[in-house]
Amino acid sequence: MSPEFHNNVPITPELVAEHGLSPDEYDRLLDVMEREPTLVELGIFSVMWSEHCSYKSSRVHLGRFPTDGPHVLQGPGENAGVVDVGDGWAVAFKMESHNHPSFIEPFQGAATGVGGIMRDVFTMGARPIASLNSLRFGAPDHPKTKYLVEGVVAGIGSYGNCMGVPTVGGEVTFDPSYNGNILVNAFTLGLLKADGIFRGFASGVGNPVMYVGAKTGRDGVHGATMASDTFDDEAEQKRPTVQVGDPFTEKLLLEACLELFATDYCVGIQDMGAAGLTSSSFEMADRAGTGLILDLDKVPQRAEHLTPYELMLSESQERMLLVARKGTEQAIVDIFDKWDLDAVVVGEVTDSGEVAVLWGGETVAQIPVAPIGDEAPRYERPYAAPTDLEQRQSLDLSAIIDVAPGAPAADAAVKLVGAPNLASRQWIYRQYDHMVRLGTVIRPGEGDAAVIRLPDSDRGVAMSVDCNPRLVWLDPQRGGAAAVAESCRNLACVGAQPVGTTDCLNFGNPERAEVMWEFVRAIDGIAEACRAFGAPIVSGNVSLYNETGDVSVKPTPSVGVVGVIEDVHRAVGMGFREAGLQVALLGELEGVEGASLAGSVYLADLFEVCAGRPPAIDFERELAVQGTCRRLIASGVVRAAHDLGEGGLVMGLAEMCFGGPGVNPVGVRIEANPLGRLDQLLFGEDPGRILVAYRPDDGAAVEAEAKANGCPLTVLGMTGGGRLVVGAHLDVSVDALASSWGNGFERAVGLGAS
Repeated sequence: MSPEFHNNVPITPELVAEHGLSPDEYDRLLDVMEREPTLVELGIFSVMWSEHCSYKSSRVHLGRFPTDGPHVLQGPGENAGVVDVGDGWAVAFKMESHNHPSFIEPFQGAATGVGGIMRDVFTMGARPIASLNSLRFGAPDHPKTKYLVEGVVAGIGSYGNCMGVPTVGGEVTFDPSYNGNILVNAFTLGLLKADGIFRGFASGVGNPVMYVGAKTGRDGVHGATMASDTFDDEAEQKRPTVQVGDPFTEKLLLEACLELFATDYCVGIQDMGAAGLTSSSFEMADRAGTGLILDLDKVPQRAEHLTPYELMLSESQERMLLVARKGTEQAIVDIFDKWDLDAVVVGEVTDSGEVAVLWGGETVAQIPVAPIGDEAPRYERPYAAPTDLEQRQSLDLSAIIDVAPGAPAADAAVKLVGAPNLASRQWIYRQYDHMVRLGTVIRPGEGDAAVIRLPDSDRGVAMSVDCNPRLVWLDPQRGGAAAVAESCRNLACVGAQPVGTTDCLNFGNPERAEVMWEFVRAIDGIAEACRAFGAPIVSGNVSLYNETGDVSVKPTPSVGVVGVIEDVHRAVGMGFREAGLQVALLGELEGVEGASLAGSVYLADLFEVCAGRPPAIDFERELAVQGTCRRLIASGVVRAAHDLGEGGLVMGLAEMCFGGPGVNPVGVRIEANPLGRLDQLLFGEDPGRILVAYRPDDGAAVEAEAKANGCPLTVLGMTGGGRLVVGAHLDVSVDALASSWGNGFERAVGLGAS
């Protein structure tokens, strides 16, 4: 018998289209239901089969990722991935996008992105202990960039600070392709006992289903559908689909859940994130192979006259759905009442294989669980290389004037370190609390990766997020691999061994063959690199349709890699901090001529050129360089280490001279001569290179370790004085570089001092 809904709306082709379903997808829905759906059922299918929830354009390719490894306790398919980090501890972590909401309403969009990813982590039984972010904005001088930067940073800071979770690092890229569609990717890592993982299973027929947390309102209805669509000139009108967060309520929810997890009352639990009550109920039932009955009249509500459609699709924040062990209901209510939160039995686990939704004594939806997942559209979309790929990869360096030794090279260096994509991010991270809970060992600006100390242990966890969208746009496979290699290199620079990866794959419209080609090739590169570095994918997110009109964002597969340090007391930052240190390079000083300038900040920010084909990652060389750096740090020999990434040799040396917040700068003098162009030596971005500093007495140990690992080593020079000198080619005051670098971000975007 069909469900009855006294105020049902006729299902017309126009209404189906408004819900984001194609005619073919609606026909598939009819095959599943064997009848016309109610309005509530149409809404449920629209969100569950949206790109955001079903991954219908990407699932056929995601299976190529490596997901198993010696440290993996929980891989993809749950709220977050979990890896073992030793001493009985594990960490849960994940990165997700909140792109469209953050463009429409930057403060709330970014804030609720942070809140959502934290819930994903503590749903696993983990206490969040650190957050990172990966942000992409349009051109610094675009009329909307300043407003978006201020709103996003304020939203991230507000939510994280109120939750008492330190924001310990991140990255920012400016590029005109993000003018109409910024990217806000949030990463959170939580700590839990290795044997204390909770999962989202609706198990145990007869067990009660409980709604816990904040009350339901109308905010966020159709949020998942909106996140699965491209933008247009009317994007601002989608503000009602952006959720409103309350970090103080989430803090209470966190503590209540952790108290619950200390009992044996909870069978399964899931965050009500995208698609709210709909996704949490169907996904929990699907994992367990069960069914559910939900009574919407019992759902706590903060708005009047909410319809069943709104109750099922609302994305109100700070809510969880849990399955309790039968007979523990009142004990759970008491826990949440202590934290001033609702906890209500709203349903029951059944063996029907269906989710039945009741409202006002009527059944307003009755949908089989397995088919909504198994029969969801899964597209093998056509893909083909962009027609302009050859043009993208063609770099005529003869059109770029090589810098001359002396003043021209010094002028270029001062200008480059203050360019929008390289300048200090202090304006951002000064607004974040990065020391709360007193576990942060290496803070923002001090090292290549953030480091958090484990409780009652010498061990630590390091984390880094990375992606260079210019490299991915020029060669998606090499650019995807480069993102993983860069994050792993950052971990090596603080002494950490990578153990797991999360990703956030941000691309344009997958219905365009060239976008799908970028996506497929990037996955190939990421998968290859994760295998090479022993850092399997344990969680992640796909965000498609990131474009406005016909302008797509540059492909941006952000990756976050987590590593383990055996002794945090040996972890090092990037700053020289003292004179008289030997400076050497692990890896080759220069690679193939021209390749290291492909996609470089030097070309992008000084010449507005993004062209060339970036060099392929030499995994054998990378492993040798990173392994050598890790072992030197573990032995206590290396005093500072820094990856040579964006900005090349000059930027790397300059940041080591600056040394991080509150550190007196120290100069450096090195000897290096170009094999070809001087600008390639100074600003080229060849991968597989790390600068290290150590006391001269330890030089023999450094050389022996490098030789033992087959790692190229070039001794460059010494620290001291107040200038950065590269042979006869470059001689510039560290103060001049620091002045340009220190306020370059604010200057470019037009921001005031923090």
